Amino acid sequence: MLAKLRSRIYWLVRTLVIWISEVLGLALMAWLFSGIQVDSWGNAFLFIAVVALLNAVMWPMLSRLTLRFIVYTFGFGALIFNAFVLWLGSQLVPGVSFLNIGSLISTALGITAVNTLFSFALSIDDEASYYRHALRRHIKKIRGTTPVRNYPGVAFLEIDGLSEPDLRSAIQEDYMPNLARWLQSGSHSLMSWETDTSSQTGACQGAILHGNNNDMPAFRWVEKKNNNRLISCSNARNVMEIEKHISDGNGLLSVNGYSRVNMFSGDAKDNILTVGRMTSLSKIYTPFYYSYFSNPYNVSRTIVLFIVEIFREYGSRLRQKFKGVWPRFGREKRGGLFPLKRAALCVYLRDIITYTLAGDIYLGDADAIYATYASHDELSHYCGPEDKDTMNGLTKLDKAFGRLERVAQDSERSYKFVILSDHGQTKGATFKQRYHMTLEELVHGLLPSEITIHSRLDANEGWDRVSATLTDVTQNDERFTGKVTRRVTRKRLEEGQIAVGPAYHRLKQERKGKIIPVDEAQVVVLASGNLGLIYFNDWSERMSYEQINQAFPDLIPGLLNHEGIGFILVKSEKDGGIVLGKNGKYYLNDDHVEGENPLTNFGPRAAHHLRRTNSFTNVPDIVVNSFYDSEKDEGAAFEEQIGFHGGMGGRQNKGLLLYPTEWMLDKEEIVGAEHLHRVLKNQLIDLQNKVNS
Repeated sequence: MLAKLRSRIYWLVRTLVIWISEVLGLALMAWLFSGIQVDSWGNAFLFIAVVALLNAVMWPMLSRLTLRFIVYTFGFGALIFNAFVLWLGSQLVPGVSFLNIGSLISTALGITAVNTLFSFALSIDDEASYYRHALRRHIKKIRGTTPVRNYPGVAFLEIDGLSEPDLRSAIQEDYMPNLARWLQSGSHSLMSWETDTSSQTGACQGAILHGNNNDMPAFRWVEKKNNNRLISCSNARNVMEIEKHISDGNGLLSVNGYSRVNMFSGDAKDNILTVGRMTSLSKIYTPFYYSYFSNPYNVSRTIVLFIVEIFREYGSRLRQKFKGVWPRFGREKRGGLFPLKRAALCVYLRDIITYTLAGDIYLGDADAIYATYASHDELSHYCGPEDKDTMNGLTKLDKAFGRLERVAQDSERSYKFVILSDHGQTKGATFKQRYHMTLEELVHGLLPSEITIHSRLDANEGWDRVSATLTDVTQNDERFTGKVTRRVTRKRLEEGQIAVGPAYHRLKQERKGKIIPVDEAQVVVLASGNLGLIYFNDWSERMSYEQINQAFPDLIPGLLNHEGIGFILVKSEKDGGIVLGKNGKYYLNDDHVEGENPLTNFGPRAAHHLRRTNSFTNVPDIVVNSFYDSEKDEGAAFEEQIGFHGGMGGRQNKGLLLYPTEWMLDKEEIVGAEHLHRVLKNQLIDLQNKVNS
């Protein structure tokens, strides 16, 4: 009884605060813009009340009819309907008027901005209220009388690109209070796990979710046996092919699992925005999407935070410039559409994932859920892993995890939370920033001048998600939105994929003849963080160390003598895999070292990882890894990223695993993403076995 009374008092106070804040927002907009007229405080209060009533009646119907349009426009399409409701309210309340649609949209955003500010200042979590009321109503409709399972589920929440040491730093510096509380209470424990040679999402998440990343040497590679075809984890069709190759039907999520915004599915039965299983865009229109967009406050709030994030990006650039932060990127990498991409990942996608997960947890059907939060990876690439903006981004993720924890406490079925990453990131000025040349330019200078080269050195991960979504729309949506998207993007089509960002720039250059296509080049140079791959297309098999020296005698010595190169991996006809450094060799077949060990700075298991990579069918003729300075804890990416991953050296190889303490996983080191898959899969099997017994 007392709890119900407190709940009602809280609801009343919250309603009054929101009402007052929205009235103040309306008054502020009227003061700022001449096109908005409000003649009295009384009419302002009445107008806000009428608009709230209109929203309650009309918005659910409007959002259901226009959900696709709202989703495709990142919620901005909802502004039109917000403006309509405000206009209708002004027709019903005397003394409130708007000159044009611009004043209506400004008012909608202004009211939400003031509301959000008040909620933050007074610690009113309106989203928590949304979870408890709106979502639970929808869950009852979906589940009906189906009983909830009587054993706990597991929610795997991946923070893309966060290393275990960086997580510890964030917790110590109070950026992640919820995770700190989990650790202090003893409910969870934290450990690191070691990635394979290729520390990037394709290889790591493929192995975590499917237990197999065999023959995936990097983020992109060349298949010599397939007419020198370029395979990339940024291409949706390629990812679907890769999933077929690595899946045996028994992935991490194969038993009643849900996949949410991942590269691979883990053989889940239910997939939303999962690249490896993109077959119909209609799958993203879950009842939880509708529930989210049926609340006009949610949409407006997301738009306001989206705009704030754009300005935060501009502020971040100026702050780094005036403080002399180095390394840093300016407009050349963080201008153009980058602020929009950042806002989409750090606000829109984060909120959508969290709301969808909240619905999944309330529904209680999934035994295992896996979702990827990609915002940290993007911020680390361009702001730096230790930058203030990056750390503040972790605070927002921590807040989302806290909300999901409260959802689980309020739901009928309990869920255990596992926070993990697919890899970390290592910091440092890029190869180009340090040496004023790219890896392609270095290689080109060591080869005969007539040799033709195709290179892919662009960092596309953030754009990949945009590309995958657009590609899915064009291929699978036969309604109006799909037809419009196909028409608008028809010139961007490349092998069935919609090219955006750097990929579209490259495509235009190829079509103009300024860049040699990959299938016409004699040499292909690729980059995956600080891991470089060099392929010689004129040879149908992997070239040997001896063949390379005979055909291109200056290449290997030139690479080894460059201070930015840590080591290279080649295959000798006589000795098998050899790791070469400037002053020494490491023979992988027998672990024999001549001279200085080139792997000294790359960890005690570096040879183990390289030995496995050397066995892959698609391993390049030459594997190149940049230097790593263990004292400064920095290296140099061949891509333009000041926080990077993809190769070996530093924190990029130290993934994190924050798990329920009762699992007792600290008894052994976890080495390799396939090993991590087995560990997590065994825990799921144990949970199911306990129920069956």
